[in-house]
Amino acid sequence: MKKYLLLLLPLFVTSCLDPEPPQPKPDGILVTSNISENTTWYSDSTYVLNGRITVLAGAELTIEPGCIIKGGPGSGASATALVIARGAKINAVGTANSPIIFTSVVDSIQPGMIASPNLTHEMRGLWGGVIILGNAPISATTSPLQIEGIPTSDPNGLYGGTDTLDNSGVFAYVSIRHGGANIGSGNEINGLTLGGVGAGTLISHVEVVANQDDGIEIFGGAVNANNLLVWSQGDDGIDLDQGYSGTISNFVVIGEANSDHALELDGGEGSWDGYFYMWNGTLLGNDIAQCHFRDGASGVVSITGNYNVEADAGTNITLDTTSLGADLTNFYWTWAKAASKF
Repeated sequence: MKKYLLLLLPLFVTSCLDPEPPQPKPDGILVTSNISENTTWYSDSTYVLNGRITVLAGAELTIEPGCIIKGGPGSGASATALVIARGAKINAVGTANSPIIFTSVVDSIQPGMIASPNLTHEMRGLWGGVIILGNAPISATTSPLQIEGIPTSDPNGLYGGTDTLDNSGVFAYVSIRHGGANIGSGNEINGLTLGGVGAGTLISHVEVVANQDDGIEIFGGAVNANNLLVWSQGDDGIDLDQGYSGTISNFVVIGEANSDHALELDGGEGSWDGYFYMWNGTLLGNDIAQCHFRDGASGVVSITGNYNVEADAGTNITLDTTSLGADLTNFYWTWAKAASKF
């Protein structure tokens, strides 16, 4: 028996027994249509997403601690996802002992369980992911924009606006597993996507495990997030884009041999770059290009450990050395890689 532990301050545990997932079970409450009124998903139930399910503007979805949400298979425009549209709210608040779990229908996990009895951390892309959209500013050529992963024919995929304090709800003590369904050539859904999410939103104690694309990607906005864990991502651990201007604190990224960057930090795509803060981070696993600062990225980063760094032209990063020592012994730039890009 193999077991693995996910350290999420406090602990979530997942484990595996069999290398191959079983066929989907026909159990759970099937969700087939968008949510247009206040709705609650209960702790003693399993909910199965049949395609892309959107919480529409004006509605709020409450998810109780211990609730399990499973995504069905699908790709392209039919990829399974839970979307919180602009003007809608999510109230998903688990606990350390009863996290809310998003996973695939091939996962045999049932309410009351935390560990998967059959899926490993290497099984990716079995469903889509979670997408939260808001009305906060983004740095792009136009605003609002259509979020990646949602066809342009769906108006609920728009994000961005002028309200820095926009509130999309609460998303805390949540585990997102085995996502990243393919939506196009070389393009998959992130485990957790935040598009134009405002500072009135609370994101806390979230883990993303075995996602085929990025673990967490944030497009603009000003939402603050703390106590994050990303493990075994297929692409980047945490990816910041379009002038994200919030604070991320207490985060861990554990890469595998085929993961890409632990961090990919981009600046704005419009007339301003934004400015972010990342505090108390730990990066483990893949030791190549752990941090990739590029495209006008501007911010402050504090990471414990000894990791390689790449930087593209236009980068404006201040390394916080408070906990690392003034000589940057534990955090260094690989100037040899970066020199040709300045």
